Amino acid sequence: MSRLGPIRPEDMDDAQRAVFDGITGGPRAKGDPAEMLNEEGALRGPFNAMLRSPEIGDLVQQLGGRLRYHSGIPDDLRELAILVCGRRHRANFEWYAHEKIARKVGVPEAVIDQVMHEVVPDDPRYAIVYRFVFELQTSKRVDDALYQDAIDLLGEKCVVELVMLAGYYATVSHILNAFEVGLPPGEPLPFPD
Repeated sequence: MSRLGPIRPEDMDDAQRAVFDGITGGPRAKGDPAEMLNEEGALRGPFNAMLRSPEIGDLVQQLGGRLRYHSGIPDDLRELAILVCGRRHRANFEWYAHEKIARKVGVPEAVIDQVMHEVVPDDPRYAIVYRFVFELQTSKRVDDALYQDAIDLLGEKCVVELVMLAGYYATVSHILNAFEVGLPPGEPLPFPD
């Protein structure tokens, strides 16, 4: 059970409604609405918490939208990076939501399984991104050789975006974990305690 109850659209103030409209009217809305909204029409996942501080929450959700939908990082590598963050932080909702997206954008099932078990993927592209994000999340640094591998794979602009993506999804993981954001009814927890 989440520590923060849902805020139904009819109970939102103007600032909260603006954030809600930005989330539900933006690129995230192209997916399955049931993934974003509960049965009462309230936001699921980290977005419900963002409504509690709408001015900051809106900036955070805009950053996430930019990183997901306007980045030069290939979709499969972006979703791999998000899964690494979710796994490192044991963020149930993050893994639940992005495992599905990873499959849709072509991340092989074997790679998803490797990330779940914290095993470096066999595929060299996935291995570089996995190791980069994993090292950043665990040691808070990236060594020179790995940094160069990431530059060779993605280019400087996308490596900068990858670092920002990892930071954003670490923040999302903190939101999900601090407020004990649950999954939709009937969904099993990827990381049960």
